[in-house]
Amino acid sequence: MFFALLGLTLGIALAVSFAVARAFRNPVTRILDRIIADEISQAWSRYLSFATLVVGVSGGVRVHSLERYILPEEKLGEVLELNGERLALEIYQTAIGTLGAIAWMLLLFFACALIAFVVVKGREVRRS
Repeated sequence: MFFALLGLTLGIALAVSFAVARAFRNPVTRILDRIIADEISQAWSRYLSFATLVVGVSGGVRVHSLERYILPEEKLGEVLELNGERLALEIYQTAIGTLGAIAWMLLLFFACALIAFVVVKGREVRRS
């Protein structure tokens, strides 16, 4: 049952991460094209999609939390039972953890992109 839970959380984290990366692909590409205005912006866009998948999976699949089902707890001295309620809670926590990690990453990206946009816009105004 533990391996099924691990596979399920990994699958959910990958699916959510892929959906978010796909949803933000066009806005990220347009922002990078505007800021960088070079062929390398496509590479940065692909890297950001990859980073979204990595951050989403690492934020959603909490291995330390899953260890409770195979290692005995210090206080009780026994392994937690994986039942339907805990499975539903783990699925929910996986989805929320994935979205939360990606949200922080995208917030950092958009904050840096906003600063870069102001710098690029300032240079354009000086040239005019």
